[in-house]
Order: sequence, then C-alpha cells, then structure tokens
Amino acid sequence: MPRTTVGFTSAGIPLAGHLYIPGTRPSGPRPALVVGHPGTGVKEQTSGTYARRMAERGFVALAFDAAYQGESGGLPRGLEDPAQRVEDFKAAVSYLTTLEEVDADRIGLLGICASGSYALAAAGGDHRVRAVATVSTAEPARQFRLGADGTQDPAVFQALLGAAAEARGAAARGEDPGTMTMFAQTAEQARALGGRHGLEGFEYYCTPRGYHERSAKTLAWESIDRMAFHDAFSAVPLIAPRPMLQIIGERAVTAWMAVEAHQRATGPRELHWIKGASHVDLYDKQEYVDLAVDKLTDFCTTHLTTD
Repeated sequence: MPRTTVGFTSAGIPLAGHLYIPGTRPSGPRPALVVGHPGTGVKEQTSGTYARRMAERGFVALAFDAAYQGESGGLPRGLEDPAQRVEDFKAAVSYLTTLEEVDADRIGLLGICASGSYALAAAGGDHRVRAVATVSTAEPARQFRLGADGTQDPAVFQALLGAAAEARGAAARGEDPGTMTMFAQTAEQARALGGRHGLEGFEYYCTPRGYHERSAKTLAWESIDRMAFHDAFSAVPLIAPRPMLQIIGERAVTAWMAVEAHQRATGPRELHWIKGASHVDLYDKQEYVDLAVDKLTDFCTTHLTTD
C-alpha cells in the first residue's frame, strides 16, 4: 500500500504524517480515519500498520507523529502533553477535510494505547468526528499515577512529581533539566520493574521486533506534572450519540482503563475482547492484528460508509 508524506500544523506546531489512500479508483470522496500512535511511538510503528491495513479495506488513513515527538516539531523533545495530543487529533481532522479524496462528513478516529484515550477526548469535543475506535486503550495520566495495572503505590507518582519540580527549577537556572528514562537497559530489568507488561513494552520498542530510531526512549520531565491532573476520559460522555468501539486484549493488564471509559459512555458503545492477546500483542502480532482489523472494518463500514 503506497503512502505519501504529508504535513499540517497543530496549534502552530508542524506535524509530520503518512497518508494512505486506497489503490482502487473510488466513485467519489472516501471515508477516512485519523490514526494515533502509542505513547513514545511513531507513525512508522503500530499506527502505520493499522493505517495501512485500514487503507487496504477502502478507507483513507492518516498516521501522524504527535507534537514534540518523531518527525513533528515542538520543544522540548519528548514532551507528553495531553492537551496538545488531543489538539493534534483535531488538527489531523482539519487536514483531512481539505483533501479531495476525503468525504469530510465521514471521518473517524482510531487511537492505539495512549492515543486511544486522546482519541476519545478529541471525539468528545469535536462534532466533525463521526465515530471513534481504540485499540489497547491506555490513559497516560492514569498509568503514571496508578500504574499500568492500577495498583501502584501513590508514593511512586509523588516521587515523579518531585523530580519534575526539580527539573523545572534546573531549567530556570539555565541548567540541563535532564529527561525521564522510559525503558530498562535489559529484558531482565524490564521484567523486574514492570512484570510481563514491562517486558512486552521493552521487546516491542527496544528490540528489532518494533524498534525505530525516532521512537522516544525518554520523556521531558515536565510531561509528569502536565499529566498530573489531566483526565482524558472526562469527555467520553460527550461522544454520544456517536458510536464508540474499544478493542482490548483479554490478557491486557491495562484493560481496567478501557472498562472505565466504557462505563462513562452514554451513547452506543462496545468493548470487543481479543482472546489470548495482551496489550502489546495488538501492536504487531498478525494473528491478533488481523482480528482487530476485521472488527474495525465492520465498525467503520457501518458508521462511516452508511447514512
């Protein structure tokens, strides 16, 4: 599936994207999807995989790098700013509406991992979005505050806030504020620190399985306090009456976040469980991605191609 490198702006920040357009000649403008990547990810990884696969199913698909990350602009590098991430989705929708290949009334959002929560928030506040879907929903603010499984000692996040405050002070003095390391040095360390979920993240981002040179291995420290009070799920009730689909691996330790988002929804909603899959399995393992794409195709065909 051919792709085109494109660019657009989000709150004045230049964003880089890959646009996938189906090869078959359409009778008119097509429905389209904006596809967002996981936290620390880039458009060349799992979001690009899903964008390409959905283009093969007949949808124009745009995968993009978030502001401050990948090939997109913005300083400091590696900043995770939830409000900006939501704005990025809205800017991507705006860009799609300018394309002659796209039916501006048939645009949906697809968010993977962290982008799942940001896609839900963006859909809640943007009536141009006709439907929203997620894969392996995770909300970074909850994950940093409570841990991937929701059982983290509160002292851990307090320590992170302390480090973020020190980094801000260092920057004000003209010193290097440093960055927060996101991954362990070895698979053994990753398992010790984060259990099976931590190991799977290491295997995807830090080995040939999913490694990309522009994928962030560190975050700017100010990401922590920007996430401290953010709640991407607060906008979920506003999505109604538009439909919402979440695809979750039945072994995902992060599933509790998708369940919470599902419970907040007030309109058409579905939690679709992929048997045997973990959170990260849905990034790239073909047997699970195939099932997710089949479900996404049914959902998008129903809600983006019919009146």
